[in-house]
Amino acid sequence: MRWPETLRPVRMARVAIVAPLDGLRDALARVADAGVVEFDLPPTDGGGQGKAARLLQRAGGERPEPALLPSAPDLDELAAAGRTDLLAGEAELEDRAAAAFRRGEVAALAGWTPQTARSGLAARLADAGAAVVPLPHPRGAETPTVLPGGTPEQSLRGSLTPLVETYGTVPYADIDPTPLAWAAYVLMFGMMFGDAGQGLMLLAGGIALWAGYPRRRPRLRRAWPFVVGAGVTSTAFGLLYGEFFGPTGVVPVLWLAPLDSPVELLVAAVGVGSVLLAAAFALGIVNRWREGGWAVALYEPSGIAGASAFLGLGGLAAGAYLDAPPLAVAGGAAGVLGLALAFTGFLAGSGGGGAGVVEAVVELFDLVVRLGANVVSFARLAAFGLTHAALAGIVWAGTAALWGRGGVLAVLAAIALFVAGTAVTFALEALVAGVQALRLEYYELFSRLFTTQGRPFRPWHIPLTAQEVDGPCPQK
Repeated sequence: MRWPETLRPVRMARVAIVAPLDGLRDALARVADAGVVEFDLPPTDGGGQGKAARLLQRAGGERPEPALLPSAPDLDELAAAGRTDLLAGEAELEDRAAAAFRRGEVAALAGWTPQTARSGLAARLADAGAAVVPLPHPRGAETPTVLPGGTPEQSLRGSLTPLVETYGTVPYADIDPTPLAWAAYVLMFGMMFGDAGQGLMLLAGGIALWAGYPRRRPRLRRAWPFVVGAGVTSTAFGLLYGEFFGPTGVVPVLWLAPLDSPVELLVAAVGVGSVLLAAAFALGIVNRWREGGWAVALYEPSGIAGASAFLGLGGLAAGAYLDAPPLAVAGGAAGVLGLALAFTGFLAGSGGGGAGVVEAVVELFDLVVRLGANVVSFARLAAFGLTHAALAGIVWAGTAALWGRGGVLAVLAAIALFVAGTAVTFALEALVAGVQALRLEYYELFSRLFTTQGRPFRPWHIPLTAQEVDGPCPQK
């Protein structure tokens, strides 16, 4: 099964960096400057036994950010000039050179690099007489994961990755859910923060972040896709609810007014949650298959077993509510099948026997309870949507009452109340909706996508510098 590159982590290649012994230092310096290789070495702080490490320890003081010169320097000259940054870089080179496998006049180090970086790395090393040799993936070794898109400063996709990486590292075999996770997040946020006026405020704020404002907080810029997406969905739900800074009557109700139809909103929230859960189960099935084959995909609670139980119990409940016996029977059959598969998986995992049967029964009961709790948990989309509408309604009612009294003071008081009340409602509900959407994303959806954690790709990177060795380490 092949998936588009946009739905999986960056493809990684197992490689060996091979260089002649007399060119090993220059080859490693070029690898360090490229910053695209993770060697099979434990983390090092440069505290080895090489000459550069000893000179660095003798210099004392706070360890600087390491740097490297393009060609091998005189270490004593570096120490005399106080260039501890270059000594730190040379110490790390010494550590890796000492760990290299040597045979005759050749040395090699194995590691991982993105598939797309291989050709560029090979070209960079060719001038040093070194080469990048592809290796087979070792059986049982965990491939490191790097998500597509680069850093948040480099691309839109990179701005979205913190949503997933904050939860954990995507296993290399799994699907990268970043775009889908972003879409689910802003959808849930908009349903809870449904107000066209305040949504447009969010949209304007997102556009400002995208444009680079505020200048003094450049790191905030990476949040612009979330703010823009939340602004769009909040505006859309605000139009559906007929809310524009509260029930002001500026826009008509296109679907329902939250405070007038709380039950309908609650049913819709549970329906949205059910669709999101079904999508999470679908991705979970693919991930279980990619991780362990069809046996894992079939019996895992986050695989076909759990999905069948979820859809079956949902169909049974819908059939009973709608008085549709065929739907109820089909749902019941699917639910029984899913529970039977889950029980088999629990029993196999417990080791069998009487104690294993008891443990499997308890696990099965817990699965059913959790499925119901997961669905009900999405009722908060309606609950916080109602809270937002109620707070905005109170502010608008007070504003209208003061305005209706007439007089300059009453009008000024009405304006002040509207501005202050809107600011408080906006700040409070934006915080609540943001946290609750994240909670639903992580606990209800991601728990089905991921059953294990991957290993992040940590490339070795030390930049080359062309600075002359004529003074102490530059201060940052």
